[in-house]
Amino acid sequence: MTPPPFFSISEPVAFEGPESRSPLAFRHYDPEAVVLGRRMEDQLRFAVCYWHSFCWPGGDPFGGQTFERPWFDIADPMAAARAKADVAFEAFRLLRVPFFTFHDVDMAPEAETPGAFDRNVRTMADYLAGKMAAGGPGLLWGTANLFSHRRYMAGAATNPDPEMFRFAAAQVRTCLEVTHQLGGLNYVMWGGREGYETLLNTDMKRELDQMGRFLALVVEHKHRIGFTGPILIEPKPKEPTKHQYDFDAAAVHAFLRAYDLMDDVRLNVEQNHALLAGHTFEHEIAYAAASGLFGSLDINRGDELAGWDTDQFPNDAGGLTIAFYHILKAGGFTTGGLNFDAKLRRQSLDPDDLLIAHVGGMDTCARALKAAAALIEDGTYDRHLAERYAGWETADARAILAGERSLAEIADDAVARAITPRPVSGRQEWLENWLARFT
Repeated sequence: MTPPPFFSISEPVAFEGPESRSPLAFRHYDPEAVVLGRRMEDQLRFAVCYWHSFCWPGGDPFGGQTFERPWFDIADPMAAARAKADVAFEAFRLLRVPFFTFHDVDMAPEAETPGAFDRNVRTMADYLAGKMAAGGPGLLWGTANLFSHRRYMAGAATNPDPEMFRFAAAQVRTCLEVTHQLGGLNYVMWGGREGYETLLNTDMKRELDQMGRFLALVVEHKHRIGFTGPILIEPKPKEPTKHQYDFDAAAVHAFLRAYDLMDDVRLNVEQNHALLAGHTFEHEIAYAAASGLFGSLDINRGDELAGWDTDQFPNDAGGLTIAFYHILKAGGFTTGGLNFDAKLRRQSLDPDDLLIAHVGGMDTCARALKAAAALIEDGTYDRHLAERYAGWETADARAILAGERSLAEIADDAVARAITPRPVSGRQEWLENWLARFT
């Protein structure tokens, strides 16, 4: 017997324009619209994540499951995984997204031995491959969940027990190979528990060395199997551990330089994680770009009052405009994209709420993209920056930065010039007001 449809609609969500009142229609996201020379779909490269969308039961630290999903009640784990995949790919079709993302334990059942888990993941990978071949979206990236199971309570790569390191290595090998099999464009390493609760029981130098070696092994295996996409690290300052080693983009940058991994690793920056680190989303994007590490983004928002990782769908286009400005200034995405690492609120019980949330998030990003493109086409910001730093474009100033002047020579020049520098206005309020015109 064919199960009843999960969603209320059967035709993909259409672009109806700004005047549409339908919650299941795009008002701003038109995949074919051209923005700065590229189709909007190619600029944004949306992906729906497996875990929050189809695996999360609606719990929080003080309450359990609120969502009722048919696959939650199927006794056979592999049958449940197939049923979940069926609904997931129906959602991808209805939303017309070009990509999806997964954790290994989201698309396949857990197992207590590496061999059994390997079989589960590879079996489900074949099932997903069939759906992708039948017209499903591409895979933006895969990743192994090295944080949920109790074996990883003290970390995976950084665990004091080498048996945990070995299990994690087996898990990552399988997931990386499956990601390659499915044509994945990137592979993500998220060290959710690569950190510590207290230094009383932590050898930080040893753990960082273990983490560096683990990542080097992943990079070596990537090349061995012919996977050409970048490895992505996703910075996060806390939750679930108190002190996480991948605190923010700058911390990951320092780690990659220390362990000589800059050539093969990029960053997957998340808005909510940036907030937890005390940064803005655009700060992390700009730092990643300036360091040559810009890769991909998780697009969500946090609650400024809550103070934890609430993973809400984005709904403030004005607040995202400057972030998209920096994305475009960085050259836009190559292998990366925008992954909706966001989840419904616990009271959003209807299946269609999942579609509505993504439609709203996609429209929000489309509006921010168009506003950011208008900022770039206007050119005011670029002209202001050029004028603000114009002094550094003189031959003598360039010689300073090129290492052609000693400290003494620079100081002697200052004495000889006898100039009293006068500060120039940064014009912050004018720039903020100018930004508001576009949002």
